[in-house]
Amino acid sequence: MFPLRGRGLCVAASLSRQHLPSAWLSGNHAAPGSPHFDVVVVGGGHAGTEAAAAAARCGSRTLLLTHRVDTIGQMSCNPSFGGIGKGHLMREVDALDGLCSRICDQSGVHYKVLNRRKGPAVWGLRAQIDRKLYKQNMQKEILSTPLLTVEEGAVEDLILTEPEPEHAGKCRASGVVLVDGSIVHAESVILATGTFLRGVVVIGLEMRPAGRLGDQPSVGLAQTLERLGFVVGRLKTGTPPRIAKESIDFSILNKQTPDNPSVPFSFLNETVWIKPEDQLPCHLTHTNPRVDAIVLENLHLNSHVKETTKGPRYCPSIESKVLRFPNRVHQVWLEPEGMDSDLIYPQGLSVTLPAELQEKMIMCIRGLEKAKMIQPGYGVQYDYLDPRQIAPSLETRLVQRLFFAGQINGTTGYEEAAAQGVVAGVNASLRVSCRPPFIVSRTEGYIGVLIDDLTTLGTSEPYRMFTSRAEFRLSLRPDNADSRLTFRGYEEAGCVSQQRYDRAAWMKSSLEEGISVLKSIEFSSTKWKKLIPQASISTSRSLPVRALDVLKYEEVDMELLAKAVPDPLKKYTECRELAERLKIEASYESVLLYQLQEIKEVQQDEALQLPEDLDYLSVRDVSLSHEVREKLHFSRPQTIRAASRIPGVTPAAIINLLKFVKTTQQRQTAMNGSPQTDPHSRDTSKFQEL
Repeated sequence: MFPLRGRGLCVAASLSRQHLPSAWLSGNHAAPGSPHFDVVVVGGGHAGTEAAAAAARCGSRTLLLTHRVDTIGQMSCNPSFGGIGKGHLMREVDALDGLCSRICDQSGVHYKVLNRRKGPAVWGLRAQIDRKLYKQNMQKEILSTPLLTVEEGAVEDLILTEPEPEHAGKCRASGVVLVDGSIVHAESVILATGTFLRGVVVIGLEMRPAGRLGDQPSVGLAQTLERLGFVVGRLKTGTPPRIAKESIDFSILNKQTPDNPSVPFSFLNETVWIKPEDQLPCHLTHTNPRVDAIVLENLHLNSHVKETTKGPRYCPSIESKVLRFPNRVHQVWLEPEGMDSDLIYPQGLSVTLPAELQEKMIMCIRGLEKAKMIQPGYGVQYDYLDPRQIAPSLETRLVQRLFFAGQINGTTGYEEAAAQGVVAGVNASLRVSCRPPFIVSRTEGYIGVLIDDLTTLGTSEPYRMFTSRAEFRLSLRPDNADSRLTFRGYEEAGCVSQQRYDRAAWMKSSLEEGISVLKSIEFSSTKWKKLIPQASISTSRSLPVRALDVLKYEEVDMELLAKAVPDPLKKYTECRELAERLKIEASYESVLLYQLQEIKEVQQDEALQLPEDLDYLSVRDVSLSHEVREKLHFSRPQTIRAASRIPGVTPAAIINLLKFVKTTQQRQTAMNGSPQTDPHSRDTSKFQEL
């Protein structure tokens, strides 16, 4: 018997102690007394918590299994969320009613929007987070979520049963086996194991099995996945040492203050929990040649650097930076870990040298000459599974009803993990109720870009999101994530609350009304110049000028415009978010027309779906080279668009595939004797034109 935590209830459930000789089972093994859930989520990190909460919001009875309940919400690496590209993901997670944005608005100690010098499409919302507060608030949220049960336990194996004949896959996931032999049955299983699959922590030449410092790795589960035929790779990451705050001389360092006013992550919040004047500053220092010398002289004492396993390209260790960029100075941001924390996180100083050398290196840096190291930095090496083995729903192609989310798919970062968690949780729940999957396209969101990149291209190094990865940045902005995803989440997935839907609907109608009013107000350029003299409006223009066009000038905002034309514009300044979004919509009005046309063209390619069961190695109705057949067989793209992005798949092959798909569609239409497929249908038939 063990207590199950869920919505304030303590439920007694007896788990079968049957020890299973292997993961391969058949038939119905839901023995009397064994717990049975709709969805089981393995892992209580950022992907796992979002996945579990999303599945529960969709109406599925969900179990979250984690090594320790008290580590839910733990920020194992940096004490921050967001950034360029990552802030976009957070906004989209929030638009689907995810947790991390709301929790960050309750837990931050320094809020700042990055990239302000550029356009709003690439602004990066970011915040330093109080580790303790974030963990407390996330645990409070998770442990009070309806339909969600939380239990401590390490998963050793999967329960596998006969596959569903109408779906691809060699078998079906029907539950999990814990290390003590206990069984939990489920209709869908999500693995969000982070760095725990055969994880190893490295400091200097010392290596010890661990998913993170102080936690045991997951070995049995990794072996099961390998036996099932999943292609397994190895990645590495690292974290900086922690430094005592009182030992740092901040007076000689560059100080960065937070924004005033603070911009919240969540669409539901008008402000964050803490005033700008009460927030904590960050400080900037730099490395120097003495740091380089310590690194270069001691490479023989650093097994993490000598490993051929790939680490993060865009957040490399100080050793990697010194080797790749010799004779350069590197930034080190000194970031607070919390309001009452005595620790400072030196962002940019990830290191795996022996502890005594780390301390020596730190004391070479300006402002840290007397620094006291509280915890050394360390590296983690872990298994990941080639993400080309999962569908855009994040369900695996080999095992039905088994979903992967987070670092198991080769990504790095809390935000990338959270984004995958939401999608996996929603789709695991939809799979239970036999509903079509919820797929976010590249044209709809950065979540779609993330998942399409992973499932189509794969990754050989920890994948991190940047705005440069998205083709349609002007449309996929942080400010409009709700209009892109909230309505779909509410109507198609059921993962969005009524409160959030109502808020998004109000904002949508207010924006439409405001833009219409701005278009309707027209004055001569001379009159506009008199009304708003600070605007650089040319008085030589002969045609009337719309208020919407005046709003496009950099020096004009809704406040200024409403002062010039109080009636009817004043009411659109009462909500700061609405006023800012009207300004952004005006700024991008012209260029968006061109991008929307490009999006339509891409969507036409995405509409041409490839059959799930197409055997690329043996099909004879399409002319493809053996190399192209192998690439398509491994990646199994769902659409012509996805196939065109696979390296090595030639334009000629795409044309032949396109002909094959269209011919087969025509043949199927003739056989059915029915008109063209409903363009709004989202059924997962073999051939479908959306």
